[in-house]
Amino acid sequence: MKKITYYLLIIITSTNSLIAQCDGRYQTEIFNSVSVTTVNYSDIYNDNFHSMDIYTPEGDIEVNRPLILYLHGGSYYGGNKSMTDCVDFCETMAKKGYVTASLNYRLSNIISFLTSNVTQYETVLKSVADVKSAIRYFRKDFDNGNNYGIDPNTIFVGGYSAGAVTAIHLAYVDEINDLPTSPINVQNIVNDIAGVYGLEGDAGNYGYPSNVSGVISIAGGINNVDWIDEFDEPLVSIQGTSDLTINYNCGPAMNNPLVLTLCGSGEMHPQADMVGVINDKLIFTGENHSWPAYGNNSAKFVQAINFITDFLFPLLPCNNLTYFNDNQNTTQKNILKITDLFGKETNLTYNKHLFFLYSDGTVERKIIFE
Repeated sequence: MKKITYYLLIIITSTNSLIAQCDGRYQTEIFNSVSVTTVNYSDIYNDNFHSMDIYTPEGDIEVNRPLILYLHGGSYYGGNKSMTDCVDFCETMAKKGYVTASLNYRLSNIISFLTSNVTQYETVLKSVADVKSAIRYFRKDFDNGNNYGIDPNTIFVGGYSAGAVTAIHLAYVDEINDLPTSPINVQNIVNDIAGVYGLEGDAGNYGYPSNVSGVISIAGGINNVDWIDEFDEPLVSIQGTSDLTINYNCGPAMNNPLVLTLCGSGEMHPQADMVGVINDKLIFTGENHSWPAYGNNSAKFVQAINFITDFLFPLLPCNNLTYFNDNQNTTQKNILKITDLFGKETNLTYNKHLFFLYSDGTVERKIIFE
């Protein structure tokens, strides 16, 4: 495959100038209240499993806002879009200027889920199908008046626990061939759910893409870390090292040997580093799985939201990123050094935020994709 390198370039002189380019949005709460609109997001299913609450900042006149879809936890047999962490996350990020959405998705019977690996795969894949339909719902709406004032090219997906698991697999299972055929033929499960639509699922709004710009994982994990490859979306995750519900390293979900293995932050980020995916993590030593359920009543949850905010901000288009291909001569300046986001000098690397310091005193921020 031919490789093409693109540069995302921005010239900055100070932190204040960077903030100004987003008009003070997306870092702190600049709106006092939000509006919530409830919709059915599937054009095939009309039920509570396909209900979604959309949060928008009241009084906002911006019509090109990044969107975050947030997914509830509940072990795939419980939970809903009105849980404390869902409401607090969506309200907080909407007050910062985002459009946010908390959505329901299909769940399983508890007995079936806990006793059948086939049901576990099927349930996760159906949840992925539902969320992909919700992403397409927004892109379809954009083409029909953009009622929610989103930027269809800047959509993030994330959640807590099972919701994070769904978000991760939505982004990182790229092809049906990624999925195993033994001891369970998961590719056949995909075909049984969606037929010709494959990984796009069976929940409708076809004709629009379901790709995302990044993944937010709060106490989530992935079934196979090798699904994270060099072409994948940025990942930010937050987890406790004593989490056994979704193992911080790798282990059976819910610490139940009858449930499929998931690998948490302790394994996802080394893989992301190895393949060059933009990523960052906030780790709480000795913490278990339950702290996010308390929403903003948990100091760790508030810290997590702030960490996510800081991670997403450099990825937003309002920072005036401009594309250049690698054949363009963009400058005759001499590079003095290259640093990472934390100011540490580094070598040229792919898929990471880098700062190029030049002899004329300017600084360029680049992400170089190979």
